Amino acid sequence: APDLDRLAELKRQFGVAEEAQRVADGRLHELTEQVPALDEERRVKQEQLNAESGKQADLSARLDALRALQEKVQTEGKLKPWLAKHGLDGLQGLWTRVHIESGWETALESALRERLGALEVGRLETVRAFASDPAPAKLAFYTLPQAAIANTHQTLPRLSDLLRLGDAGLKALLNDWLEGVYTAQNIDEALAARAKLTHGEVIMTRDGHAVSPFAVAFYAPDSEQAGMLARAQEIEHLQRELRAQSLIAEESRSAMVRAEAAYTDASLRLVTARRDSTDAQTRAHQLQVELLRLTQQAEQTSARRAQLEAELAEVDAQLEELSERSASSEARFEELDMQLGTTQERHAELDEAVIAAERQLAEAREQLRALERQAQEAQFASRSLVARRAELERSIETAGQQIASNEQSAAQLHDELTRLTDAAAQAGLQTALALKLEREAALGAKRSEYDDLTLRLRRADEERLSHEQSLQPLRDRITKLQLEEQAAQLGGAQYMEQLTAANVDLDALAKNVADNRVKLQGLQGEIDRINRDIAALGAVNLAALDELTAARERKSFLDAQSADLNEAITTLEGAIHKIDLETRDLLGNTFNQVNEHFGRMFPSLIGGGTARLVMTGDEILDAGVQVMAQPPGKKNSTIHLLSGGEKALTAIALVFAIFQLNPAPFCLLDEVDAPLDDANTERYTQLVKEMAQGTQFLFISHNKIAMEMAEQLIGVTMQEQGVSRIVAVDMEAAVSMAEAA
Repeated sequence: APDLDRLAELKRQFGVAEEAQRVADGRLHELTEQVPALDEERRVKQEQLNAESGKQADLSARLDALRALQEKVQTEGKLKPWLAKHGLDGLQGLWTRVHIESGWETALESALRERLGALEVGRLETVRAFASDPAPAKLAFYTLPQAAIANTHQTLPRLSDLLRLGDAGLKALLNDWLEGVYTAQNIDEALAARAKLTHGEVIMTRDGHAVSPFAVAFYAPDSEQAGMLARAQEIEHLQRELRAQSLIAEESRSAMVRAEAAYTDASLRLVTARRDSTDAQTRAHQLQVELLRLTQQAEQTSARRAQLEAELAEVDAQLEELSERSASSEARFEELDMQLGTTQERHAELDEAVIAAERQLAEAREQLRALERQAQEAQFASRSLVARRAELERSIETAGQQIASNEQSAAQLHDELTRLTDAAAQAGLQTALALKLEREAALGAKRSEYDDLTLRLRRADEERLSHEQSLQPLRDRITKLQLEEQAAQLGGAQYMEQLTAANVDLDALAKNVADNRVKLQGLQGEIDRINRDIAALGAVNLAALDELTAARERKSFLDAQSADLNEAITTLEGAIHKIDLETRDLLGNTFNQVNEHFGRMFPSLIGGGTARLVMTGDEILDAGVQVMAQPPGKKNSTIHLLSGGEKALTAIALVFAIFQLNPAPFCLLDEVDAPLDDANTERYTQLVKEMAQGTQFLFISHNKIAMEMAEQLIGVTMQEQGVSRIVAVDMEAAVSMAEAA
């Protein structure tokens, strides 16, 4: 019987599991919609990061280029050895300390000229020593004044007012140098204000042109230091932009990291939600199946309990009845036991009575046959009487018709008689009357005969019915005796078959029954109980043993197959594990070798920079490979930011790096130098020459520099459309002709 507490607990657990499944499904639906949105947000953040990183790389490249140019201007001039000789190479020029509003750098350079690169000294008297060893180029020195010099011009804007200086001494110095230097937006304004100038004053335009009271001088860079102030200003501007762009890129990177983390977290939560949903669904299904099983079992148990209670009540009633009957049965047992002997004595009498009954049965059968013959005779007589009766009825009907006809004739005759008055008519009438009376007398005789026959027929029917009534009890008794005889014969035959099948000794059984005083009613009750148990067991499945044998054989076969499959799985898993280990080792070594060759060839091809291969995942078997290449002066985060030539050189370096693993006897290159400039082409040809020591190279090229490294040239022309022709090129003959010329 099922445990009701267990059933209630399962119902509670099933409700909890259904709620958990509903929550898991809702969470799964929410995450299924959330993950694509987070993926899109991650993609957008990645694009923003790439854009900001590109901007940062551009700014960094421009800044590096300006710094390099500025450094080159400072270090490659004629003054560098002279400054180093006199120990002045560590001093910074004035331009490094000067800041002016944007757009006026050229005007300041035009006004100050070589003084823009002036070097600061403590006292100007120290420069006397340089008179004996003058500088090879224009050079100025300055010292900071102790007080500001007043500028008294009252109308025109001064160039010194545009300076942005924090040092008061430096400001005083520049005020002195720029005394009388004013500004105008363009040459037209300067010419218009020229009348206001006094001796020694000048107006500078944005482009560096100088307008004095009696002259106009157009500015053009005439020294290697031209544009240094503008570059310095631009460098500062780029530094600020780069710092701002770095912050923006860092913010984009942080946003990208957050988006990536959110996407990864959502993906992991989605996987967890899918697993939780599946687990909850499986758990709910298992609980539902178990609950259904226990519910059905409980219903079956309840039905069985009700049936058992009914049977128990019936058994209790039977026990009570048997208890009541047991007392009388026990009391009667002695009486029946005593009567047993009498019964046995009477058995012989009954046997004789049976013989007598059989004799009476034979006599009754004989009487029955006689009565049946009499009945048949009576039926025959009855049928004869019925036929006679029908014939008489037809005769009576005919006689009636004749009487009616005679009466009609008599009426007619009577009418005629009344009309006739003569004696002849009277005589005819008398004759007709006499004939009528005669026929009526005959009709009366026929009626008497008919009544007599009817009476005899009725008596014959009554006698037949009496015989049939007396015959029916005999028939019933004969039928009953026949049935009892057949039942006794069948019962005896069945009991005899059962005793024979059980190999029972009949004499010993009879003696055992007599000695132990076996109660026949108890045996019959035991037989009935056993029969009920057999009926409850149901029909015997004769094929059960064969099915059991077949099932055992099938189980043995399946167990063997399962063992073979498990062994094969273990073997395959071991082989897969071994292959994975070998593959990881081989891939790792190959990756490291290619990465080493790639990192060595890239700088030689592109003239510097770094390049490497980076795996995109932790598992080498399914991770992708990302190419990271940064040419000199660039800090790009992806190769998509490289130029076409840089991409081509990166690809060539990677292909040659892979080629180094297992060099082939020859290598075919088809116009790989097409996007390269001359400098990169020279480096490319140099690398090919180095690799040609172990591999023969066949290359197709339109580049003259690439053709110069070839040991043999083959020309291909197309003078006709669609028809290519080979043109031999003899390098030695060409060299001889060139030398002869």
